[in-house]
Amino acid sequence: MKEALHFLTTQEPIFKQIISQYGLPTIPSRPQGFETLVLLILEQQVSIDSAKATYLKLRAKVSLFDPQTLSLLLDEDYRSVGVSRQKTSYIKGLSLAILNNEINIENLANKSAIEVRQELIQIKGIGNWTIDVYLMFSLQATDVFPIGDIAVVNTIKELFDIHTKEEMVSYAEKWSPHRSYATILLWHHYLNKRNRKISYTY
Repeated sequence: MKEALHFLTTQEPIFKQIISQYGLPTIPSRPQGFETLVLLILEQQVSIDSAKATYLKLRAKVSLFDPQTLSLLLDEDYRSVGVSRQKTSYIKGLSLAILNNEINIENLANKSAIEVRQELIQIKGIGNWTIDVYLMFSLQATDVFPIGDIAVVNTIKELFDIHTKEEMVSYAEKWSPHRSYATILLWHHYLNKRNRKISYTY
């Protein structure tokens, strides 16, 4: 992390200002595996706090939080804890993909970021944002830039006056091979400016 931050603050003075104003960021971390992917599905397009509440209710609903149990759980049970019909289908699809050996989540840690993306993108409901966050938080990939993240996009607009995603991706290339840490600094600014605190562990 020290090497990455030195590189980024040399490349981008704004990052140095963020650290000076808000201190060093916490590096988010989540365990590898099925539960984290389910959690990320729940986090799609909603606040982290809202997703956390739904996730905890779903966990309390079942005796085992595993693909077998969640594939068999009734749609009404999902609905009763606040999971939408669409996200229910995504969670069941992920569960069945694992049960049918279409994907081996444990093996993802041994693959490159490109291979992980190619494998996960085949599962309906798991798009690039979910994959990006899984790569960053669970697999500790160091050069991921989640352009589908609203906070990242809004922060780049605010700090760099760049307004199209194509330009953002091009601009962020100078942060490689540490774009994951650059993203964490952008989140750090976004949250602190709004006096928000987020816990990534539930």
